[in-house]
Amino acid sequence: MTLHEMKGKKIDRFFLIIVGLLLAIGVAIFISASLGDYAKNKDLFRSILYSQLVLGLGIGLIGMFICSKINYKFWRKFSLFFFIISILLTIAVFIPGLGTNQNTGATRWISVFGFSFQPVEFLKFGFIIYFASWLSWAKNKTNDFKYKILPLGIILLFIAIILRFQPDHKSIILISMTGIFMLYISGASLKYLLGTGAILVIALGSLVFFTPYLQERVKTFVDPSLDPRGSSYQIQQSLIAIGSGGIFGRGYGQSIQKFNYLPESQGDFIFAVLSEELGFIGAFGTIFLYLLFTLRGFRIANNSPDAFGRLLVSGIVILIAVQSFMHIASVTGVFPLTGVPLVFMSQGGTALMIYLAATGIILNVSKFATRSGRGEA
Repeated sequence: MTLHEMKGKKIDRFFLIIVGLLLAIGVAIFISASLGDYAKNKDLFRSILYSQLVLGLGIGLIGMFICSKINYKFWRKFSLFFFIISILLTIAVFIPGLGTNQNTGATRWISVFGFSFQPVEFLKFGFIIYFASWLSWAKNKTNDFKYKILPLGIILLFIAIILRFQPDHKSIILISMTGIFMLYISGASLKYLLGTGAILVIALGSLVFFTPYLQERVKTFVDPSLDPRGSSYQIQQSLIAIGSGGIFGRGYGQSIQKFNYLPESQGDFIFAVLSEELGFIGAFGTIFLYLLFTLRGFRIANNSPDAFGRLLVSGIVILIAVQSFMHIASVTGVFPLTGVPLVFMSQGGTALMIYLAATGIILNVSKFATRSGRGEA
């Protein structure tokens, strides 16, 4: 396929439709879930809507459009620059007067001129862009440990040290899982992949052992009825919301649990609100859309014309899929509570902007996708 022919191709419209449907559901449920805040503080409600819909969704859609027009190889050229900037931004949260904790006790935000954002969201994609670039360069190297495993270990250790002091354990897990999947897609040796996975499991176990609040979450996962008024309260209220939705749900806007029962109903537990209002049908349909997003994304990755495009798209799709299904598994009691937001739906203007821009990158790669499958680097 010539460069002229590739430029003439259109974006993957089916993938765009999937994203559009997820956004439509997300906006509707976000507004409904935020009504709990409206009942308490109307000014807070307006502030949340402005941050999510105007800044997050509005700027995010503009970013998606722009990124869909930028040739994806641009990101490879400046991958190290973007990664370093994302690292510096993440470290900047420790600067007095710049980093804030947003009443959570964790210093994860940067506040500038009244505007706050989480730099870790930039770090996630800075990592994906840089690691995709590195792996595409190292794809013909025969020593997997030296050129793939060891670099990933060094990068993850550095990121883990930074995020451990915020603390932001869930982002450490998400970035680590994304890196391992990207290693697999790059063709790394299975023995090294298993070894790396085992080391990360041991590291995670050690983290839980030395972190009291993580221990509580694991105990709550094992026995949700352990302390219904304390550590188990959140998952108990989430399960009540999901169960009361039944097959068809209470109806849009009719959730009871979002009022004074579910903490962070528009954030950490938005899928519980969705399940209560739209029922099993709505919850299943939403999960199905995320599954379609993942499968269609991998198809675009598999048909990418080079290794960088394949790894870049795969990394973005993996991060979004893992984070979304981790959120769903957490609020349904299938996985310990992590506080991971649901992509395209949960509160977080910064995250929504970044994820939509990343979606634009996938759409750009889809223009160059070949019908026959993997291209050459």
